[in-house]
Amino acid sequence: MQAEAASPEGRGAHLVVIGAGIVGACTALAAIDRGMRVTILDPGPPGGEQAASYGNGCWLSFMSVLPPAMPGLWKQVPGFLRDPLGPLAIRWSYFPRVVPWLWAYLRSGWTEAQVLKTARALKSLLSDGPALHKDLAERAGVPELIRRDGLMYVYPSREEYEKEAMGWRIRKAVGLSWKEIGPEEMRQLQPDLDRRYGFGALFEEAGHCTDPGAYVAALVEQAVTEGAELRRVAATGFRIEGGRLKGVLTGEGEVPADRAVIAAGARSKALAAAAGTRVPLETERGYHAVVLGAETGPRIPIMPSDGKMAITPTRAGLRVSGQVEIAGIEAAPNWKRSEILRDHLLRSFPGLPRDLPAERVKFWMGHRPSMPDGLPCIGLSAATPDVVLAFGHGHVGLVSGPRSGQAAAALAAGTSPGIDLESYEPRRFT
Repeated sequence: MQAEAASPEGRGAHLVVIGAGIVGACTALAAIDRGMRVTILDPGPPGGEQAASYGNGCWLSFMSVLPPAMPGLWKQVPGFLRDPLGPLAIRWSYFPRVVPWLWAYLRSGWTEAQVLKTARALKSLLSDGPALHKDLAERAGVPELIRRDGLMYVYPSREEYEKEAMGWRIRKAVGLSWKEIGPEEMRQLQPDLDRRYGFGALFEEAGHCTDPGAYVAALVEQAVTEGAELRRVAATGFRIEGGRLKGVLTGEGEVPADRAVIAAGARSKALAAAAGTRVPLETERGYHAVVLGAETGPRIPIMPSDGKMAITPTRAGLRVSGQVEIAGIEAAPNWKRSEILRDHLLRSFPGLPRDLPAERVKFWMGHRPSMPDGLPCIGLSAATPDVVLAFGHGHVGLVSGPRSGQAAAALAAGTSPGIDLESYEPRRFT
């Protein structure tokens, strides 16, 4: 059972938001709208390179309703272990620790019916993401950072597209629609794309962010302008007495608080446990490469089927992002994974020079906070109704940020979250 929600006395209460990523920033702004006094805690700079919100794929993809695990994926696990450079790799040294999470991950997508259930839940969190981001960007004075000119999946042929029939069938079942693009229109929409791609699926109402790091920084700055306090400290726990929150503990002392929201991304697991809720949160290490000042590229962002990686024009250059590596939060990066992304980008756009100097390509690695079933945790902690959990968004953190932040702020204020949160209940694994 969900813990009893905080009372509507949340108006005027002091809310501490732990984490200044996209979910934390959206939570802070939504809480200000509800009349709460807000303090944001994060040891790093908002939108800084240390954060997943900086290095994501930039997509505002309301159609990303499919969980990472699909039926039959279990057959590929031996390959994940053998190939350290595959699209999903598991380091042998970390494998014993990740077995329980991996088993739950595979089970969550064992049947099409399970995937459809997850897709329906995600649709409620993602469907109006592009519009909500547009509103937030205007509020923060950076409307140019949000584009709504579509996203496209591209394939060598219709036959390759139809091999993913289950995914497209599920998208249709939850009410999504798209435009099929043939070879001639593909050439018009993406004239620089390699000619081996002759079929596409276009989502015209989707969008992307041209600089996620700057966008998150602007949202946090806007929250501060509207009265929030930003403190560069790390939260370490909570002081809870008689089932009610009294303060958030940090390395620099206690911050008195009436409510708190844990939105610390991949570092949320220990904080959730401190608030009485144990969750199987794992870090998926994602990589990207950016060709600075790229001379050519897609007119709108694409995901080639043979790479499963997002290629997106950004303010800095052409970003290609993807790859999943399960290796823990402290392991050193494997930059060969970013090199794979770079090389796929060069194959996709023949007009890019093949002899790019190192200073023109920037690599990055970060940590996606991921739950095994592909759904985030959004709900109340077990120890007190005053602590809200809002993390574990995996591959959909950016697009789902506004709706997740609104729901988290509403729970903290003791009001209706606006969407059904049953599927996101943090204690669904216990």
